[in-house]
Amino acid sequence: MMIALAGLVGFLLVLTADARVGNSSQSEFCTETEQCLLYDLICENNYEVRHYDSVKWVSTNVDHLFMDLAMMKAFRRLFNYIMGENEAGIKIQMTAPVVMRVPDKKMLFERSNYTVSFLLPAEHQTNPPSPTDDDVFINDTPDMKVYVLSYGGWMMSWTDQVKTKELIGMLDKHQAKYVQGFHYAAGYNSPMKLLNRHNEVWVLVEGDPVCK
Repeated sequence: MMIALAGLVGFLLVLTADARVGNSSQSEFCTETEQCLLYDLICENNYEVRHYDSVKWVSTNVDHLFMDLAMMKAFRRLFNYIMGENEAGIKIQMTAPVVMRVPDKKMLFERSNYTVSFLLPAEHQTNPPSPTDDDVFINDTPDMKVYVLSYGGWMMSWTDQVKTKELIGMLDKHQAKYVQGFHYAAGYNSPMKLLNRHNEVWVLVEGDPVCK
């Protein structure tokens, strides 16, 4: 009886670990990969409030003056990892979104440390292969709630700045509390896709979310 119960608990834990990285058919804008980061929608108005479970990513840090060039350098490192530059020597399928942690800048020409992350697919969430590149690491994001503003076109430094200011302006108007100092830029499309692109700005909720 105890063995069976332990087995059931273990099975449920595995299910929970993989539950929020799932089939892209469950997302209307995740259309280019088989698996996508899933979420619970708490509320929406001009922006959304979402809940994300804790998940694993493969990540790298790049210190650079410009967000766009940092993304290019980081993307190459992470792409090499999923193409086989890992201790298991295996290829790992691409998922969405690609997420960049963007620190707030006080000046335009200021070096910043950007963290870019690829979401690990469900089958590698429990025990992902270790990177062979010392600049690449496995990263866990905590269970979190985020304010989200979606937009089309291309995710670039200037579009990210404009949309971040737009989201922050709405949050300040609603007197919503949020984590300051950085935000996340999320992109769902490959560079080859020209139309109907989907990008997002994420700002971490602090306290109780506000969605009027």
